[in-house]
This record gives sequence, structure tokens and C-alpha cells, in this order.
Amino acid sequence: MSLLILDAALHELREAIEYYELQRPGLGAEFAREVGTAIQRIIDHPNAWAIVKGRIRRCQTKRFPYGILYHHRKGEVLIVAVMHLHRHPDYWKDRVR
Repeated sequence: MSLLILDAALHELREAIEYYELQRPGLGAEFAREVGTAIQRIIDHPNAWAIVKGRIRRCQTKRFPYGILYHHRKGEVLIVAVMHLHRHPDYWKDRVR
């Protein structure tokens, strides 16, 4: 299965890693590993999570308050957002059609 990540989602990921790294050295790397684990779960089981809008699904990280919003079709996973779950829940909706 191929993986694509929107530039905006990659930017969100990088910002969150930097934020956590400032909170405690090494925490940013822990966050990055957690997101990587969530993405691997998505790749392994793309239909396992609930649909939040249209065909967009959300897989939550286990340790951090983040959700990975993605779309799955024909052997491809598109990451739409790496979203903090306690902030503006609908901000990403203009990224999908």
C-alpha cells in the first residue's frame, strides 16, 4: 500500500514534534514514533476507524491527544491532517473535496 501525506499534514506533524521537543528533550521523538505507529496501524487496517466526514477516517494516537485523518482507496492511504483533538475540529475540511 502506498502512503501519501499532504504538505499541510506534514507541516502539522513537524510543528507538533518541535512543540513536544521544547517541552522535554526526547518527547518530540516519542511523539513522532507514536504517529508512525498510528500510520502503520492505518496501513495495516485502513477500514478499522470510524468515518468522520465523507470518506475521511480518524485514527487516534494512544498516548498523545492527536488524530490522524486519512482517506483510503485502491491501495493508497492519503494523510489529510495530523490534528490536535482539542483544537478547532473542522479546520481541515477544506483540504478534501
